[in-house]
Amino acid sequence: MKHHVTIEGVFHLERGGTLQDVEVEIRTWGKHRPNATLICHALTGNADADDWWGGLFGPGRVFDPATSFIVSMNVLGGLSGTTGPTSIAAGASNAYRGKFPRITIRDMVAIQHLALNELGVGHLDLIVGGSMGGMQALEWAALYPEIVGTIVPIAVGASQSAWAIAISDTQRHAITSDSGFNDGLYDDPGPSAGLTTARMIAMCSYRSAHSFSTRFGRGANGEMFDVQSYLRYQGDKLVERFDANTYLTLIDAMDSHDLGRGRGPSEAIARRITTRAYVIGISSDILYPVAEVQALAAILPNARYAVLDSPNGHDAFLIETDQLNTMITQFLSDNRAKPLIDGCGSSWA
Repeated sequence: MKHHVTIEGVFHLERGGTLQDVEVEIRTWGKHRPNATLICHALTGNADADDWWGGLFGPGRVFDPATSFIVSMNVLGGLSGTTGPTSIAAGASNAYRGKFPRITIRDMVAIQHLALNELGVGHLDLIVGGSMGGMQALEWAALYPEIVGTIVPIAVGASQSAWAIAISDTQRHAITSDSGFNDGLYDDPGPSAGLTTARMIAMCSYRSAHSFSTRFGRGANGEMFDVQSYLRYQGDKLVERFDANTYLTLIDAMDSHDLGRGRGPSEAIARRITTRAYVIGISSDILYPVAEVQALAAILPNARYAVLDSPNGHDAFLIETDQLNTMITQFLSDNRAKPLIDGCGSSWA
């Protein structure tokens, strides 16, 4: 079911600035309950989680509408009905575009919290998200621990690394160097070479060398290698459904991710997060390497760490849904049956 809620009044952003009457687009599955499962989407995802994570939906699977009330929503700063750069500001005649204020992952989560209040949801039994979605899951546990049961952050660390920020900045530069980009505004918010190039860069970090080698090798069609065709196709496909200013807003928010920012040392802050956590790394992930994800698990007091074994790189959490479903459902089953001990020696009562 689709819901559209308005967070009435002034919302104060973490980095300064405000938004008035924030709109949020929400999808739900199952019978309404005051406790729910929340799905947090990644960079170019949306609330339609059954489209991009369909392998986790169904009887006996992680997201079973017969047994749980499941919620997903488009993030603040995104597209598809939630307030973002393509929205028209209160009292204005044109969309924000490049004038949309800077936001953070914490802003996203604060809006989600308010939106859930509007839905009558007071407790989250489970929060699951990969990449940017994993950042949201972690911030939920940091901001609202009293209403969160278990989080499953996938392919993410305690903070955005210098490596990940560098990848973001190459994409940012590709967009802002586009001839259609003028002081942060696109006269035409549609197709742009900059966004195409940004997506091509991103795809190189979302997959692995083994994945590209196995799938493409040195195959070619005429003068173009198959891998070149693939990257250009992915770039053009994103331009058809996404917006460059929105992309800039969201990668900037991802770069803000740091559990310790403004709170204290990251490790000390993470050790205060007592929410049960199942932290999942991906064996071939070059964007958020397994060592980084394992380090996150090691500083969360009630965390179990596991590795999704896949040659498909960072995107494996969207591809290897059968394996991921088995991992999470087994974790939840074990958690109900007996105390767990993680790979770092931590346990919970």
